[in-house]
Parts: sequence; structure tokens; C-alpha cells
Amino acid sequence: MKSILVVGGAGFIGSNLSSYYLEKGNKVIVFDNLSRHGTRENLRWLESMGKDLEVIVGDIRIDVEKLEHAVNRVEAVFHLAAQVAVTTSVINPKEDFEVNALGTFNILETVRKSKNKPVLVYASTNKVYGSMENINIIEIDGKYVYKEVPNGIREDMLLDFHSPYGCSKGCADQYVRDYARIYNLRTVVFRQSCIYGYRQFGVEDQGWVAWFAIAAMLRKKINIYGDGKQVRDILFIDDLFEAYEKAWQNIMTTCGKVYNIGGGPNNRVSLLELIKILEEEFHNKIDLNFCEWRPGDQRIFFCDISKAKNEFGWEPKIIFKEGVKKLARWIKANKELLIKIDGSRNNIAN
Repeated sequence: MKSILVVGGAGFIGSNLSSYYLEKGNKVIVFDNLSRHGTRENLRWLESMGKDLEVIVGDIRIDVEKLEHAVNRVEAVFHLAAQVAVTTSVINPKEDFEVNALGTFNILETVRKSKNKPVLVYASTNKVYGSMENINIIEIDGKYVYKEVPNGIREDMLLDFHSPYGCSKGCADQYVRDYARIYNLRTVVFRQSCIYGYRQFGVEDQGWVAWFAIAAMLRKKINIYGDGKQVRDILFIDDLFEAYEKAWQNIMTTCGKVYNIGGGPNNRVSLLELIKILEEEFHNKIDLNFCEWRPGDQRIFFCDISKAKNEFGWEPKIIFKEGVKKLARWIKANKELLIKIDGSRNNIAN
């Protein structure tokens, strides 16, 4: 049995990762402040599993003693807690910085001061590369493609954060990397592309794949910022967990390194392509509203995942059409839960 701490363990990725390790017979400590919509429902789901679960309600910005108590009892820490929306970071950059940069610093310090020195896997983002204005883009068959980098963006691409969110995540990204170099901690940074899957209660500015799918089920209008030809490489959540597990298993190789983790070249999809898939899945025409481009939006991003494949043997197994079908089936089976969460979110907004 292994002992694992999942920071942000009641969120989308965190709750699924906690379930993944609980099902393998491990002890899991979930650390979460339960501030996001759906986290309490996720926590009830985890508790219903009857496995070896411990829950600590705390905030990575201020509850350092709680963090220390958890870190000192585990072999690995998966840091998934974050402020995750570019738009929110623009509205409240101070909170964005405190959660993403200061919160990560606090976790690093608890790991540095601990006796057991657990492995730390940090979920960074492809947004640290910014808008990549120096990369030539062309349009082919109604979607954007890179002109000179057919295999996608590599880890040595220039960092250009561009937004408060990019800055705070990029700051944390570099801190995690340097704590391995300066303090000999066993850290790994994953610059993640668009992750999607079960228990993702997406909204317009975060978790867009799930948001499109939920909106399709609820027959809501979807805003498209830009022309819909923008492309992302999407990664199903089960494939992400295999990457986490393999990076931990091969920590002597992965320690102190940064990896782009996404769907890669084989899982590129444009917004309009996804809309067509969802219309087929939910058997209805989706109402679209086209809006102006948002500052810093990438017309295309997909990552070169060859470093992860070569160094610890990982690559996605679930092609995006199969993954979207899995997500759609889960959404249909959990319609009442999604309506409840959507309603509570709208009540607060109003």
C-alpha cells in the first residue's frame, strides 16, 4: 500500500485521481478547500467508495500546518489545486497569484522541510507558452495548423506567459523545477493541454470540452470566441493518470524535468469539429454565438509528446472521438447532478 496526497483532490482531475489510487488499494489524503462548484458532490462520491480515504479541508495559501501534517505521511504529492481560468485571473490577479504561485511555494516548502521527501508531481499548463506569435500558422480544411512544427510544441519553446494566469502558473512551474535542482527534491512538471473526462463540471472559461458537452445536453447556447477553427489537442483523463503513474515509477529519469502532456498530434480537434461530434451524440443542433477573439487566445496549440514517450514510455491510448463518447455517456447518466450544479452556479451568479 502506498500513501498519496492529492492537493485539490475534490476537483475534476483530483477526485478522479483519488479514485484511481483508492481502487488500487492505496491510502489517499485529499486536501481541498471545497470552494469550487461540484467539489462537495465529488467528495461525497469518494467517501461512498468505502476505501482508505482521509479528507483535510484546507487552503494552500494559509493552512501550512495542515499541509505539513499531510506531506509528512505520504510517498507522493500530486499538486492539482489552482485558480484555473484566464478570465478570472484578469478580473482578480491578486487571488490568482496567491493560489497558483504562493500556494505552490507553500507546498514546495513543506516537501523541502519534510523528513520523507515525497515525490511531487505538479500540474502546470500549456498557457505558459503564451500566444506564440512567432509561430507561423496556416489554415487547412477549415482549421488552423502549424506551418513548420508538424509534431507540435516542444518543451524548449520560449516561455511567454501573456496573462496573469500564465504568469502565476509559469512562476509555480519554474519554482517546482528549480526546487529539484537547488534542494534535490524529486519533482516533475507536467505542462498539460486540455484534459477532459468524468466529473468535469465545465464552464465557459474553463473545462471547455465538458462545457460544450453539458451545454449540448441542456440545449444551451454556446459562445465561440473567434471563428471556431482554433485547434487543441485534448487528452482523456484516464490517459493522464497513466502519465502520472509512469512518471512516478520512473522518477530517477523524470526528476527535475518538464514534460508536455496532451493528446499530441493524433488528438487534435477544432472547436467546430467538436460541436459536430456533440450534435451527433446528443441528437440536437447546437445554437452558436460567435464573439470577438479574447486577448492571448491561441489559434492553435498541440504539444509534441515525444519526450514523455522516449523517457518514461507514455503516450495516449484513447483517441479523442472515443473519449468524447465516454464523456457524453457519463453526462447523460448524470443529468440530474449536472442540472443541480448548473442551477446552484447560476443562483450565485444572479
